[in-house]
Amino acid sequence: MATNTMARGKGAPKRTEIPVRKIGNEDLRISLRQGLDDFLTFRGDIVFAGLIYTMIGLAAVVMTTSMPLMPFFFPVVAGVGLLGPVAAVGFYELAKRREDGERGLHWFNFLDVRKRASVDDMGIVAGLLLAVFFGWLLAAGALYALLFGWATPQSIGDFLGMIFGTARGWALIVAGAAVGAIFGWIVLALSVVSMPMLVDRNMDASDAVSVSWRAAHANKGEMIRWGLIVFGLLVLGSIPAFVGLAFVLPWLGYATWHLYTRLVDRSALSGRP
Repeated sequence: MATNTMARGKGAPKRTEIPVRKIGNEDLRISLRQGLDDFLTFRGDIVFAGLIYTMIGLAAVVMTTSMPLMPFFFPVVAGVGLLGPVAAVGFYELAKRREDGERGLHWFNFLDVRKRASVDDMGIVAGLLLAVFFGWLLAAGALYALLFGWATPQSIGDFLGMIFGTARGWALIVAGAAVGAIFGWIVLALSVVSMPMLVDRNMDASDAVSVSWRAAHANKGEMIRWGLIVFGLLVLGSIPAFVGLAFVLPWLGYATWHLYTRLVDRSALSGRP
């Protein structure tokens, strides 16, 4: 269960830091359970928000199956998950308002997050995650060029044969998975707390990211497990044709909100609007 810690390191700022908690596997299970409960309460949100993410996934596939961009097919499809925290802010909004005791909420209240005082700071964090996403694409492109040069496959069949039917292709898969895991950890550490916190309170993006980074590093094992859970559910949600994301993304969004409430001592935020 969660226990408080300041998770300070050398060079910590003099101002009072928002305490973060040590959590355990039970906290992950509780967060997933509570997220599922929220999802069952707000089932209508999948009509709008969840299906939009499905359309984004399909658009990514269509875009990268054209010949010039085909080498980026797997990096783009996998990398879309790096932007998941941005897509989930509306679910944090619904979860917070349910926590506050509001009734009669509907899927269109998903969009009310844009009225939050810290919406500009959410945009800053979103821009940071977008930069990480493009960094991942550059790294993936460099790996492909290193192993295959700049030759473009002539068909999807040729491309799949190159990737799954050659030693260089499997080397690309292994190296890409390792590099992708690093980028995934960066996104998780930057956003697991920061985006829900910016919905919860009016604060600077830099402060929210700092708390998120400390919370992730104070709970490395649990965050790795959480990242694997998220990755596994996103993979399942992508089958078939990304339709499952309409169910998985809301569930993970709500669950991440509840994980945030377990990672951060929110009593330290009581003076913030």
